[in-house]
Amino acid sequence: MTDFPHSMLREIYEQPAAMRRTLDLYLSGATLNPEAFASIARWLNPRGEVLIAASGSSRHAGLAAEILLEDLCGLAVDVEYASEFGCRATANPRHPSVLVISQSGETSDTLAALRFARDHGQQTLAIANVPGSSMLREAGAAMPLDAGREVAIPATKSFTCQLTALYLLALFEAKQTGAMDAAELDRNIREMLAVPDQIAKQLDGWRERMAALAGKYADASTFLYLGRGIHYAIAREGALKMKESSYVHAEGYPTGELKHGPNALVGEQVPLVVLATADRGLEDSMLRYEKTLQLLEDMKKQGARVIAVANTGDTKVAALATDVVEVEPANEFLLPLSEVVPLQLFSYFMALEHGVDVDRPRNLSKAVIEV
Repeated sequence: MTDFPHSMLREIYEQPAAMRRTLDLYLSGATLNPEAFASIARWLNPRGEVLIAASGSSRHAGLAAEILLEDLCGLAVDVEYASEFGCRATANPRHPSVLVISQSGETSDTLAALRFARDHGQQTLAIANVPGSSMLREAGAAMPLDAGREVAIPATKSFTCQLTALYLLALFEAKQTGAMDAAELDRNIREMLAVPDQIAKQLDGWRERMAALAGKYADASTFLYLGRGIHYAIAREGALKMKESSYVHAEGYPTGELKHGPNALVGEQVPLVVLATADRGLEDSMLRYEKTLQLLEDMKKQGARVIAVANTGDTKVAALATDVVEVEPANEFLLPLSEVVPLQLFSYFMALEHGVDVDRPRNLSKAVIEV
């Protein structure tokens, strides 16, 4: 399928190529390119403390980065809304290294956070997609992306390129801090290099599947998206895509928090979207998976409508969910790159079901440059 009636759909399909271009900026073959990371080598503070400031989809990339940098590198990471950072930045005496993330590199709140940190002597790093943007120029270190121009207001390829760059940043810091040996680093890089092709092979199937599910769930008034660990960031991003693309309300929660209030909403008009993938080679991932299976079992008894995103061929999830969207297995920290794409497509087709101009949703702009 290669017909693209909207920029958003075309940009969803451009993600494998965009990710490859971004990988090429930071890799030399299957190794980290020392020149590309030269300025970043001095970014991390001696105590390994990082503060991430971002907004919207970029903040969700930051939530994923928090898990990457903590679990792979052993760093201490906080994630702030950029708009909140400016209102309490003076209260932080720790002077963490600051990472700002933005598609445009001009988002006013995020740019203000960068300038505050820089002016107070903190080490700063910017990740942005637009070449020559203020953040890339003003930060102490920069990781530009190569997603290409993104026309549609809902972020798709810029988000997956942010995740790609953040994964490489985590690998670099793991190497720097000694948290990852050479063999593990090599394995992780090679697994990352395989992801764009893996996504490309699944795109047409996801497109067909999510179009059908959008028709089936078009009557929903609200969706609750659930994910554990790094997948919580993708639950948040999936919910944001649904809201901004289709005007259908959605919220993202940690899976284990459903029964602490939100479950009161669940019913025929309020389905669940549950991220139920697993890395079978990682003990923590399997623990999260088993807990998610238990929740799915409880939701089936409750009569909830559930769309589950699961590994290909997972019969346990299939027996408990109303509908399953399959993604090919990957390691725990790369699964989000695949998981988010069908969720982007779901929001796209839900927008079509509701007659929304998906490339230009009301009240939103591509770069928020006014406070």
